[in-house]
Amino acid sequence: MMSLKTNIGYQLLYSCLLLPPLLACSASKTNETLPSLDGEKHRGVCWVASPNPLLGGELAALSETGASHISQTPFGWQADIAAPELRWETHTDKMWWGESTTGLQATVDSAAELGLRSMLKPHLWVRGSWPGEIAMKTETDWQRWFHNYKEFILYYAQFAEANALPLLCVGTELEKTSHRENDWRAIIAAVREIYSGKLTYAANFTEYEKVRFWDALDYIGVQAYFPLAEGSDPDLAQLHRGWEKVLPTLDKVSRSFQKPILFTELGYCDTRDAAQEPWLWPNQRKNATLSQEIQARCYQAFFEAVWDKPWFQGVYFWKWYPRSRDRVPDFSPQNKLAQGVMKAFFREQAVPASGSR
Repeated sequence: MMSLKTNIGYQLLYSCLLLPPLLACSASKTNETLPSLDGEKHRGVCWVASPNPLLGGELAALSETGASHISQTPFGWQADIAAPELRWETHTDKMWWGESTTGLQATVDSAAELGLRSMLKPHLWVRGSWPGEIAMKTETDWQRWFHNYKEFILYYAQFAEANALPLLCVGTELEKTSHRENDWRAIIAAVREIYSGKLTYAANFTEYEKVRFWDALDYIGVQAYFPLAEGSDPDLAQLHRGWEKVLPTLDKVSRSFQKPILFTELGYCDTRDAAQEPWLWPNQRKNATLSQEIQARCYQAFFEAVWDKPWFQGVYFWKWYPRSRDRVPDFSPQNKLAQGVMKAFFREQAVPASGSR
């Protein structure tokens, strides 16, 4: 029996044969439409929660860069990658002020006064590991984990709806859970029942091609720590070639699901090897040579290679502190050459904000 996909393929070929060659090929190619972008592209940063209440003015320097969005990250905690139990704000008051709903709301309000919109991006903190390793050992534990995760994400969906936040990320880097498509579709449906804004999922750069539930979301979210160049001191041409290797796949996934792509995280350390393994934490780079120039060059390559792609919805740079820190190495562009690059491109792209959502 001929598959539906094969049948459609024969129909398209037959149509091309009936029409003049140039018109036919043009028409079929036009049918590979790009998804429509949702208004302006996000010019965002990942806001680092403050352990103490904001004093006022912390967001002003960010606003001056031309940024339009921030992401905020409240945490849930998981004791082990195979443990189905989760804890979050309802279970403890031992958390940083900026990650509490009180702190989140104060930051949302302060940002809104400057025209900055907020994405809420809840995240799981796993003892001794990272979310990409979370995987249950039995079907019973999988059901328990998804039940608990649903309660966790609905808690923050209610907060996002109450504060009219424009975007909620339903999960981050949960790479070994995302193959359970039906469970994730149930989570997304439950969120839709109480939250009316846009939704995304932040897939790791090694994961996004495998996710099958993008059609249920508004944006394809990618944690875009793609390796761009081997070794140290890559020049701009090498960084562009790095992007050229991954852009066709991003384009393909966007077209396949008819959804724009949002880089829910992108960042580079201020080290000479920043482009080789961008995901490595600063404490894994203790022997790396510092280089603001390479960090800034990575920012420039991103803007030049990716920003104008018709499927690209925007970026959230990792990361931005309420008060800049002198820690090195670090991902933050604050008070570095990378901030100048970000500011130049952000301000060039800035347009007047249009409504809260």
